[in-house]
Amino acid sequence: MPSTAFVRAEAIEKTYSRTRDAEIAAVALSGASFEIVENESISILGRSGSGKSTLLNLLAGLDRPTQGRLDVGSYELSACGKTQLDQYRREMVGVVFQQFRLVAHKSAEQNVALPLMFAGVGLPERRRRVSECLELLGLSDRAKHRPAELSGGEQQRVAVARAIVNTPKLLLADEPTGNLDSQNAQHVMELLQQARAASNATLVLVTHDAELAERYTDRTLVMSDGRVEGEVQA
Repeated sequence: MPSTAFVRAEAIEKTYSRTRDAEIAAVALSGASFEIVENESISILGRSGSGKSTLLNLLAGLDRPTQGRLDVGSYELSACGKTQLDQYRREMVGVVFQQFRLVAHKSAEQNVALPLMFAGVGLPERRRRVSECLELLGLSDRAKHRPAELSGGEQQRVAVARAIVNTPKLLLADEPTGNLDSQNAQHVMELLQQARAASNATLVLVTHDAELAERYTDRTLVMSDGRVEGEVQA
């Protein structure tokens, strides 16, 4: 019977060549398999080097597995070419990075609008969606400010707004609380849950914080040495 999972990974592997002649390869993923149901919230937990960030890059469509099969919705990412992956990222994915990755010379509203511009959304609709996202995250009065004029917490909220403005089906967060104290980490996780609900998205959170994973997600996939070694229910 076909899988009804929204995300399905079958024995995916990812290796990177360490030399030009590819005689030596670094193994980042080694047969990782898992499934995620639509609208579920999942944590990927593991030590540095366990493969969790590589896995997130594959889910984001920024790279493809060396072997195995990876499906998200109707996309078989392991078989997609560059054009299809570009379309997948525009249509399906929102990403919140640990370091925010905001464009320094653009205002908050301009940063949030970037995914819509890449998707070819017209100006009136862009303005409407950006305004709604900034209001949702309490940033309406900071719309014209550039990143350097915003606090760290405000920059993180802009990053969350940018990730959800195109109503993604898959919301990915890469160590979004890694540089924050416990109070701000809790606030960011509450924002992510709010954003997930607003866009009706499936959330995948990469973290090293087991307590945070247990508190804010439905399940935790535990990674070690490039494999999913276990699962913990919240």
